[in-house]
Amino acid sequence: MHYVKKLLFTAVLTGVAHVAVKGQQKGQQPNVIIIYADDLGYGDISCNGAARVKTPHIDQLASEGIRFTNGHATAATCTPSRYSILTGEYAWRKKGTNILPGNAALIVPTDRTTLGKVFQRSGYRTACIGKWHLGLGTQGEPDWNGEIKPGPLETGFDYAFFFPATADRVPTVYVENHRVVALDPKDTIQVNYQHKIGNEPTGKENSELLKMHSTPGQGHNQTIVNGIGRIGWMTGGQRARWTDESLAGDFVNQAQHFIEEHRRQPFFLYLALSDIHVPRMPDTRFKGKSELGYRGDVIMQLDWSVGEIMKTLDYLGIAKNTIIVFSSDNGPVLDDGYLDGAVAQQNGHQPAGAMRGGKYSILEGGTRVPFIVRWPGTVKPGVSGALVSQVDLLASFAAMLRQPLPESDAPDSWNILSTLLGKSQQGRSSFVEQANTMALIKGDWKYIAPQRGPKLFEAVNIESGLDTIPQLYNLKNDLGEKNNMAAAHPDMVKEMSSMLETIRSSGRSR
Repeated sequence: MHYVKKLLFTAVLTGVAHVAVKGQQKGQQPNVIIIYADDLGYGDISCNGAARVKTPHIDQLASEGIRFTNGHATAATCTPSRYSILTGEYAWRKKGTNILPGNAALIVPTDRTTLGKVFQRSGYRTACIGKWHLGLGTQGEPDWNGEIKPGPLETGFDYAFFFPATADRVPTVYVENHRVVALDPKDTIQVNYQHKIGNEPTGKENSELLKMHSTPGQGHNQTIVNGIGRIGWMTGGQRARWTDESLAGDFVNQAQHFIEEHRRQPFFLYLALSDIHVPRMPDTRFKGKSELGYRGDVIMQLDWSVGEIMKTLDYLGIAKNTIIVFSSDNGPVLDDGYLDGAVAQQNGHQPAGAMRGGKYSILEGGTRVPFIVRWPGTVKPGVSGALVSQVDLLASFAAMLRQPLPESDAPDSWNILSTLLGKSQQGRSSFVEQANTMALIKGDWKYIAPQRGPKLFEAVNIESGLDTIPQLYNLKNDLGEKNNMAAAHPDMVKEMSSMLETIRSSGRSR
């Protein structure tokens, strides 16, 4: 089992760091690794301006590649962004792609082209490691005690090691391919999101057992696992439950093993890390190492994870033949359910940089995220202001691999390969953002469709960007979206509103 083999490879990396290993053959198709952070804001990394926390490995990645300043997830929350990166389709086109519970059915289609399938069809070995949160099984509860499918293996991955939803939702177990890791068949798992099951302690009833308290009213007070209240109720699977402090190391080790195992053939790795999503409970070596509480500590842990992947490629001699794409699934949030010091120890840090909004918000802080592409010796290092999105990775890599895309597949994924490789400054000409309403970016302009709703999401203290009137901003001059120019440019509002409606109704944007 890969979960066991990881220990051997970690020991090899530690003890024989200077021994050269023959890498891949010259002229072989490049490996591709997508490192996908969770809830990491544009301003959370030092190469994008963060001063209160340092991210040297991510900074190195940026200095050796292209740092995009206008790179986007498609949505301001995780499930829809993850759906889009794998399918090349805006998530709002498909019903049921909002934030999923931990026992949801699979939402990624198994009969259409996905990012993983693009690489599989080109002879790559593919792996999905980390956070999944795209559902498992068909209608009804996944069979946690048997074969769990369909899932990643049915959507383009040869190997998968992941947890089902988010770290703050049950079940808190790893799944390897189709089965829960280390499950005792005599201690079966049950999960429920409607009502309490079993008699395990909960955060609501047994707060004295918590090592991290939840924010009142946000729902993180149900079954306690590892001293932390979760969303949802769970019984069984005691031996299979992971500990939060080990998540980063476990995912990195699995990734290292996969890379080592396939170092002599082209591979694609989708490494969806849990950091910096709540509950933020870093490995002990990172606790207290930042000025920003546990949130800052897990940013440092995330940076360490990136560094470990880079070191592995160097050690195996395949860094020059490996493309790394680093990004985040949505913008930042400080208090997202737990009292972990993120608010009390913010210390002037601005997670979204100069932008307003963040996670859940239609403002730029919701979807404009870190976006870095490195391919040593091929991509010339630099900074680009081109409009790029994660939804475009599918069509771009399909073009690189000369894989044709059926008209019905990846309807919103644009081939911007030349932009991603630094050969062009021309990115997308338009892009749709999703967060409780929709916004359209066209050139320097951004139009936000009217939508009723609160101006402030009080539970997380994030501006929503919602308004009952049209909003129009010139992002080149007003990145903070403070000056609504809709009244001064009615023709532009009309044009962009019509364009957005056409994209919505046509079923495709490419």
